[in-house]
Amino acid sequence: MPVLLTCDSLEKSFGARTVFTGIALSLHDDDRMGIIGPNGAGKSTFLQILGGLMSPDDGIVSVRKGVRLSMVVQDPVFDPHATIREVITAAATASEDRDIEVSKIISRVAFPDPEAATGTLSGGWKKRLAIAEALATKPDILLLDEPTNHLDVEGILWLEKLLNSSTFASVFVTHDRYFLENVATRVAEINRSYPLGLFTATGNYSRFLEKRREFLRAQQREQDALANLVDREIEWLRRGAKARTSKSKARIQDAFELQDKLADVSERNQKGTALVDFTATGRQTKRLIHCEDVSKSLGGKLLFEKVTFTLGPGTRLGVLGSNGSGKTTLLRILNGEIEPDTGEARRADGLRIAYFEQTRDNIDPETPLRRALAPEGDTINFRDRTTHVAGWAARFLFRQDQLDLPISRLSGGERARVHIARLMLQPADILLLDEPTNDLDIPTLEVLEANLADFPGCLVLVTHDRYLLDRLSTLLLAMNAEAKVEFFAELSQWEQANAQKKTAAKTDSRKESTQTAAPQKKKLSWKEAREYEQMEELVMKAEELLDQKRTQLELPAVTSDPVKLRTAVEEMDAAQEAVDTLYARWAELEAKQNA
Repeated sequence: MPVLLTCDSLEKSFGARTVFTGIALSLHDDDRMGIIGPNGAGKSTFLQILGGLMSPDDGIVSVRKGVRLSMVVQDPVFDPHATIREVITAAATASEDRDIEVSKIISRVAFPDPEAATGTLSGGWKKRLAIAEALATKPDILLLDEPTNHLDVEGILWLEKLLNSSTFASVFVTHDRYFLENVATRVAEINRSYPLGLFTATGNYSRFLEKRREFLRAQQREQDALANLVDREIEWLRRGAKARTSKSKARIQDAFELQDKLADVSERNQKGTALVDFTATGRQTKRLIHCEDVSKSLGGKLLFEKVTFTLGPGTRLGVLGSNGSGKTTLLRILNGEIEPDTGEARRADGLRIAYFEQTRDNIDPETPLRRALAPEGDTINFRDRTTHVAGWAARFLFRQDQLDLPISRLSGGERARVHIARLMLQPADILLLDEPTNDLDIPTLEVLEANLADFPGCLVLVTHDRYLLDRLSTLLLAMNAEAKVEFFAELSQWEQANAQKKTAAKTDSRKESTQTAAPQKKKLSWKEAREYEQMEELVMKAEELLDQKRTQLELPAVTSDPVKLRTAVEEMDAAQEAVDTLYARWAELEAKQNA
């Protein structure tokens, strides 16, 4: 496994604050490395240093000669007047086959209209375009910063498939645990809990958790042993040992060094986690909101129609769907901000709703953190207890020196914690949460999940975080771009139904292409006509083989063996190339027949 990139003793500070120090790792050609860590640990900064967009204060990044890097940032920006094809073409390497390569990428990313202007794209399609732009450079290493942000669940599944079948190495910063589980071959956590500021483990996320647990247990044992040793040395010092001999002097010095070492280990073992705790009203009304045949259109487009469901205490409704399918619009109807075009959303009298908005733009960005957390003064009242704003801020991991910073100076994860803190002050019958997990680190996500699971009121959750949907939802409402709404008991049921629909649609498309082309076979030679007739069957067999190779790649016996893993990847790449070749030939024959 050739090494593509190494970094050694990386250090970065902003002002007086050291983000990380002593970071060292290497990247091999078959790595798919997930980078995790708490908010503010420097994950995005680290990725930018790897990509050459930022320089470290100390340390070095070495990239093997000839290796091409490409980076996908969190929020990509494009010329709003440029088309999708123009953006990809501009990024592609100049060659005789450039137009063909661009067409392949457009097909691979599944853009419905490659001539659409980028200014018309949703956040999810802009993220896909950024990935397509990076693919056009033919990278050896692809760096992705929060790649699942803005993507819907189908988009995330597409990205997982893309990375798992790729021939390039990838490094991605993410808080999506299912994504880490399904894609990563190595996981690295940037965190001051570790002696060198970084802990890595080979394997997917669950394997990483096992290794990290072993390490932290060992580190705790080290702390306990050091504490006992320090206690004995302190007792010896208190007995009045005289430093008259070199031996006594050395022991006194060792005692002080032990105390310093204990302080260092103890500091690393301290874990800061935001304390999230939503307050319910305790209302027991059986019907909080009842939607009857609700339909809504925006801008002349039908989003959904004849949606009927009832929300009561204890209901956990997860909402998922493609970008633009109307998920946020549905929440706004439930919240009473807008009315449905037809049907009715009936709310119980005096209903109290707390709404977490996806855009998070209901706070002036110049508002100081102090005022955002405590609008009425320097104290807040939570569950009939008065708390000073500094203590309330500390509950959400804010330092006292941040209280006068404007909201615009906070990171995405910190801004998310501000909104959660404000939401906690609203006793509610129903929590409406629109993409609450964006930018939150994994420890905060775990606390958020635990609290939402214990919330006795009703919960309506719009999120692309499949782990959160799986853990919390008792019912799933799935929306799509065709204005269809379906209910599922769990996420796996939706995934199975979605896969079946895609297979059926692909089969119907092939049959339609064959039937349409049949009367024109005379334009092909006899040999080509025979080849064309057999093409559909050949493609289906090639895709079945590709699916088998992908399944083989996920077997524990393969993922745990570097040799078998490399062979499996090569076989899957060969199968993918065979499918691509057949599709290209099919298109060539069809074009010739229709000429």
